[in-house]
Amino acid sequence: MKKTIEATYYSQSKKWPRRLPKIRLIGKKVIRIMKNYFNNNSEFNLNIILSDKKKIKELNKKYKKKYKDTDVLTFVSQISNKYVGKILYCDIFFSIETIESFIKNKNISLYDHFTHLLVHSLLHINGYKHKNLNEFKKMKKQEIKILKQLSIEDPYKIDV
Repeated sequence: MKKTIEATYYSQSKKWPRRLPKIRLIGKKVIRIMKNYFNNNSEFNLNIILSDKKKIKELNKKYKKKYKDTDVLTFVSQISNKYVGKILYCDIFFSIETIESFIKNKNISLYDHFTHLLVHSLLHINGYKHKNLNEFKKMKKQEIKILKQLSIEDPYKIDV
């Protein structure tokens, strides 16, 4: 089976549609650069869901048992058999309000931060975690390396 990566974009908030053309372009660039991070014998169906704080909070509570909003949530399920190989279905939800709140008073564009969050989510889909300091450092190093290829400054150097 040949590796394929398909991305579909959905908007669930009135604040996203005008940004959709640029978001799609970012998605294409990120996937092209990150293609080597994806398992060669798998098919990936990515749903990029541009949502809001309310929906993210609801999903976080229901599926992650966390009672707060966040900027991005990633869910992965997979089908695997001898006929189709391995197919991963990935839903990545982004909260516009949380992203806007984070970049406010920082010298970061919404699109650069969105790109960072997308890279972060795609690394999670491909097995990266940050449950301890060692995992965090490994994942952070990959994020910085990928973002550099996209001409985006190291997000960990920016004052938080």
